[in-house]
Amino acid sequence: MLEAGSEFGPSSWIDVGQDRINAFADATGDHQWIHVDPERAAAGPFGGTIGHGYLTLSLLPVMSYEVVPRQDGGMAVNYGLNKVRFPAPVPSGSRVRGTFRVEAVDEAEWGFQATMAATIEREGGDKPVCVAELVFRYYR
Repeated sequence: MLEAGSEFGPSSWIDVGQDRINAFADATGDHQWIHVDPERAAAGPFGGTIGHGYLTLSLLPVMSYEVVPRQDGGMAVNYGLNKVRFPAPVPSGSRVRGTFRVEAVDEAEWGFQATMAATIEREGGDKPVCVAELVFRYYR
Protein backbone atom coordinates (compact mmCIF):
# COMPACT_ATOMS: atom_id res chain seq x y z
CA MET A 1 0.00 0.00 0.00
CA LEU A 2 1.13 3.56 -0.59
CA GLU A 3 2.59 5.42 2.37
CA ALA A 4 2.49 9.12 3.23
CA GLY A 5 5.80 10.74 2.39
CA SER A 6 6.57 8.39 -0.51
CA GLU A 7 7.82 10.09 -3.67
CA PHE A 8 7.62 8.78 -7.22
CA GLY A 9 9.12 9.99 -10.46
CA PRO A 10 10.03 11.77 -12.45
CA SER A 11 8.11 10.21 -15.31
CA SER A 12 9.45 10.06 -18.83
CA TRP A 13 9.37 13.24 -20.88
CA ILE A 14 6.20 13.81 -22.94
CA ASP A 15 6.27 15.95 -26.07
CA VAL A 16 3.72 18.77 -26.21
CA GLY A 17 3.84 19.66 -29.88
CA GLN A 18 1.39 21.64 -31.96
CA ASP A 19 -0.34 18.46 -33.20
CA ARG A 20 -1.14 17.43 -29.61
CA ILE A 21 -2.30 20.97 -28.79
CA ASN A 22 -4.55 21.07 -31.86
CA ALA A 23 -6.00 17.63 -31.05
CA PHE A 24 -6.79 18.80 -27.52
CA ALA A 25 -8.43 21.94 -28.90
CA ASP A 26 -10.55 19.79 -31.21
CA ALA A 27 -11.51 17.42 -28.38
CA THR A 28 -12.53 20.23 -26.02
CA GLY A 29 -13.69 22.96 -28.40
CA ASP A 30 -11.14 25.39 -26.90
CA HIS A 31 -9.65 26.96 -30.03
CA GLN A 32 -8.36 30.16 -28.42
CA TRP A 33 -5.70 31.72 -30.66
CA ILE A 34 -2.91 31.43 -28.05
CA HIS A 35 -3.20 27.66 -28.53
CA VAL A 36 -3.97 27.11 -32.22
CA ASP A 37 -2.93 30.15 -34.29
CA PRO A 38 0.90 30.14 -34.54
CA GLU A 39 1.01 33.32 -36.64
CA ARG A 40 -1.11 35.41 -34.28
CA ALA A 41 0.45 33.79 -31.18
CA ALA A 42 3.95 34.73 -32.40
CA ALA A 43 3.00 38.37 -31.74
CA GLY A 44 1.25 37.53 -28.45
CA PRO A 45 2.46 37.51 -24.86
CA PHE A 46 4.19 34.10 -25.07
CA GLY A 47 5.92 34.51 -28.44
CA GLY A 48 4.17 31.46 -29.86
CA THR A 49 1.42 28.99 -29.16
CA ILE A 50 1.13 27.34 -25.76
CA GLY A 51 -0.55 24.18 -24.55
CA HIS A 52 -3.82 24.48 -22.70
CA GLY A 53 -3.54 24.29 -18.93
CA TYR A 54 -6.07 21.48 -18.97
CA LEU A 55 -4.01 19.64 -21.58
CA THR A 56 -1.08 19.76 -19.19
CA LEU A 57 -3.32 18.57 -16.35
CA SER A 58 -4.68 15.74 -18.51
CA LEU A 59 -1.18 14.27 -18.82
CA LEU A 60 -1.04 13.48 -15.08
CA PRO A 61 -2.73 10.06 -15.39
CA VAL A 62 -0.24 8.71 -17.94
CA MET A 63 2.62 10.09 -15.85
CA SER A 64 1.26 8.51 -12.67
CA TYR A 65 0.66 5.14 -14.39
CA GLU A 66 4.35 5.07 -15.25
CA VAL A 67 5.85 5.93 -11.84
CA VAL A 68 3.32 5.30 -9.04
CA PRO A 69 3.37 1.60 -8.10
CA ARG A 70 0.27 -0.40 -8.94
CA GLN A 71 -1.67 -1.60 -5.94
CA ASP A 72 -2.57 -5.28 -5.57
CA GLY A 73 -6.07 -6.34 -6.57
CA GLY A 74 -9.03 -4.09 -7.28
CA MET A 75 -8.95 -0.92 -9.30
CA ALA A 76 -7.88 2.68 -8.96
CA VAL A 77 -9.95 5.70 -9.95
CA ASN A 78 -9.22 9.38 -10.13
CA TYR A 79 -11.56 10.70 -7.44
CA GLY A 80 -10.81 14.38 -8.03
CA LEU A 81 -8.62 17.37 -7.44
CA ASN A 82 -8.34 19.61 -4.40
CA LYS A 83 -6.22 22.33 -5.96
CA VAL A 84 -4.66 23.06 -9.36
CA ARG A 85 -2.42 25.89 -10.52
CA PHE A 86 -0.53 26.60 -13.76
CA PRO A 87 2.46 28.75 -12.70
CA ALA A 88 4.13 28.80 -16.14
CA PRO A 89 3.10 28.23 -19.77
CA VAL A 90 3.98 25.21 -21.92
CA PRO A 91 5.19 26.52 -25.29
CA SER A 92 4.46 24.31 -28.28
CA GLY A 93 7.38 21.95 -28.81
CA SER A 94 8.12 21.61 -25.09
CA ARG A 95 8.66 18.40 -23.17
CA VAL A 96 7.10 17.88 -19.74
CA ARG A 97 7.35 15.27 -16.99
CA GLY A 98 5.76 14.70 -13.61
CA THR A 99 6.61 13.77 -10.04
CA PHE A 100 4.26 12.65 -7.27
CA ARG A 101 4.42 12.79 -3.47
CA VAL A 102 1.91 10.94 -1.29
CA GLU A 103 0.53 13.44 1.24
CA ALA A 104 -2.03 11.23 3.01
CA VAL A 105 -3.48 7.73 2.92
CA ASP A 106 -6.88 7.13 4.48
CA GLU A 107 -8.22 3.60 5.00
CA ALA A 108 -11.84 2.78 4.21
CA GLU A 109 -13.98 -0.36 4.15
CA TRP A 110 -13.75 -0.45 0.33
CA GLY A 111 -9.95 0.13 0.19
CA PHE A 112 -8.07 3.39 0.67
CA GLN A 113 -7.85 6.95 -0.58
CA ALA A 114 -4.51 8.57 -1.38
CA THR A 115 -3.96 12.30 -1.67
CA MET A 116 -0.91 13.19 -3.76
CA ALA A 117 0.91 16.37 -4.61
CA ALA A 118 1.81 16.34 -8.30
CA THR A 119 4.24 18.65 -10.04
CA ILE A 120 4.74 18.90 -13.79
CA GLU A 121 7.94 20.54 -14.98
CA ARG A 122 8.95 21.72 -18.44
CA GLU A 123 12.36 20.78 -19.75
CA GLY A 124 14.56 23.86 -19.39
CA GLY A 125 11.90 25.76 -17.42
CA ASP A 126 12.57 27.53 -14.15
CA LYS A 127 9.07 27.10 -12.66
CA PRO A 128 6.60 24.22 -12.63
CA VAL A 129 3.97 24.35 -15.37
CA CYS A 130 1.37 22.62 -13.20
CA VAL A 131 1.02 21.85 -9.50
CA ALA A 132 -1.99 19.88 -8.35
CA GLU A 133 -3.34 17.99 -5.38
CA LEU A 134 -4.84 14.74 -6.66
CA VAL A 135 -7.13 12.29 -4.91
CA PHE A 136 -7.10 8.65 -6.00
CA ARG A 137 -9.32 5.89 -4.64
CA TYR A 138 -8.00 2.34 -4.60
CA TYR A 139 -10.75 -0.28 -4.35
CA ARG A 140 -10.14 -3.86 -3.24
